Amino acid sequence: MTVIAYYRVSTKDQTIETQRHELEKTYKIDHTFADEAVSGTVKGEDRKGFSEMMAFVRSGDTLITVDLDRLGRDSIDVQQNIAKLKDKGVNIIITRLGVDLASDAGELLVTILSKVAEMERRKMMERANAGRARAKAQGLPLGRGRSVEPSVVKKARETLSIADTAESLGISIATVKRLQRA
Repeated sequence: MTVIAYYRVSTKDQTIETQRHELEKTYKIDHTFADEAVSGTVKGEDRKGFSEMMAFVRSGDTLITVDLDRLGRDSIDVQQNIAKLKDKGVNIIITRLGVDLASDAGELLVTILSKVAEMERRKMMERANAGRARAKAQGLPLGRGRSVEPSVVKKARETLSIADTAESLGISIATVKRLQRA
């Protein structure tokens, strides 16, 4: 029986170390798989670490992860991945929920919670889209503001090459070309 940990973080600014610390203080981990800077919107099978973990696990193993959303991008993906793991004879423990999927009650709880998480994610996207629509209707600018005004680029280009302009202003060559046309 092998104990396997799976970790995932969404951005390059995040680290799996908090998750690792959380699991290693309770469990003796034999193998670790991770996906760093991989969005939760990516299906489990499309993540390198997750698919390697799925290929590695075998009957009698226990997969431990900190949260339900590590197992898939939405309710269906989570449930499909859990079914695949259980078909292989793998037990799943989700520590922050305190759920061991060896029991029917654990499976029921995970099914409900994955659907609630999916609904919350959808509501969050609806609120963000509504905010963008309101800003657009009010004529407010969307997206990140300009880091450099076109007039500054045009002035610098009077004496500098494109590459030197980009370097001196801390922007890319493509941005220099785009802004000098503006």
